[in-house]
Amino acid sequence: MLRTPTGRSGAATTRRRRTAALAALLAGALALTGCAKDAGGRDGGSASGQGCRLAPPPAAAPATTTSSERTRQPLPDASQLRVGLAFDIGGRGDASFNDASVAGLDRAKAEMGLAEVKELDAGAGESEDAKLTRLQQLAREGYDPVIAVGYAYAGAVRTVAPQFPDTRFAIVDENVQGIPNVTPLVFAEEQGSFLVGVIAAHRSQNCHVGFVGGVETPLIGKFEAGFVQGAQAAAPDIEIERDYLTPAGDYSGFQDPNKGAEIAQGQLDAGADVLYHAAGASGKGVFSAVHSAEAQAIGVDSDQYHQPTVAQFKDVIISSMLKRVDLAVFDYVAAVARNDLSTFPTKFDLSIDGVGYSTSGGMIEDLVPTVDAYKAAIARGEIQVSDTP
Repeated sequence: MLRTPTGRSGAATTRRRRTAALAALLAGALALTGCAKDAGGRDGGSASGQGCRLAPPPAAAPATTTSSERTRQPLPDASQLRVGLAFDIGGRGDASFNDASVAGLDRAKAEMGLAEVKELDAGAGESEDAKLTRLQQLAREGYDPVIAVGYAYAGAVRTVAPQFPDTRFAIVDENVQGIPNVTPLVFAEEQGSFLVGVIAAHRSQNCHVGFVGGVETPLIGKFEAGFVQGAQAAAPDIEIERDYLTPAGDYSGFQDPNKGAEIAQGQLDAGADVLYHAAGASGKGVFSAVHSAEAQAIGVDSDQYHQPTVAQFKDVIISSMLKRVDLAVFDYVAAVARNDLSTFPTKFDLSIDGVGYSTSGGMIEDLVPTVDAYKAAIARGEIQVSDTP
């Protein structure tokens, strides 16, 4: 059922809840058993503390080839490269994918001798011209490659890259095609989100979980879609809250912890007890609300259990969906240093560990065999995960 915007504090947010009656069978997936819930729960949901009756996981299978095996060739010397990094809003310290891009470059410094990186920050509510100017500045100053962090740079990259045909550009999260000097760094976010959906279903005591998205865009919809499919695969009768902080075009949803806390509190009040966010820096507010409610949370992009900016909430972060922006940036720098992009992955998915989940803090160690069974089934193509909600 699609609800109209809630209008909390004037925010254009959308809440959607689907019960198991709306759960579609995954194409080519396994036959799943039901999840019976006790009557008398809040809002028609399960009785508090009863948990879900869970479906059996896929049969175990041999592990697939990982990215570490794929990149075992000798690392090149990157000491002559000058890398320009254009941040998305939130920048360094967002505890999310901006920080993940920094981690990739830090690894390139340590392992390939990359000596020079220039970082430029984005401003909240900035114009398209600001993005154009930022990329042009890096290219004019001789930085090559130039890495644009975030799909918000798509238009700017399409404009600037042809102006500097001898400069190599990469863009995170947007599949820019048809420009020879642009390399997309894109991910199967829906696959990683499926895995943390399984985790949420197994950990929920109310058989009721929630997703908080920053901005309602197709990209963040991939996180939502995977999470919902994973939760429903593990527990077909599970209740799922879904909210976005802002509508498409209003990127403040990625940098408003107060609004993140407000939306998260609404989901907790509705009965959800495990929340997954894909909301950038607003995720700090989600963690804060979950911490106050003594519930559980799942982070995104980086292993947020180890992120200093959310360290005070680490005891409720049971896992994070790992979107390996760090790996993609590192591999891209290596490919540029070799002057060979011919074998660079077109998408970072589960089959090459381009997405995954974290186990830091030891709070889901018992679930690893189950989650890895789903991971292997997705990598083998036995479970097809849709990238749309």
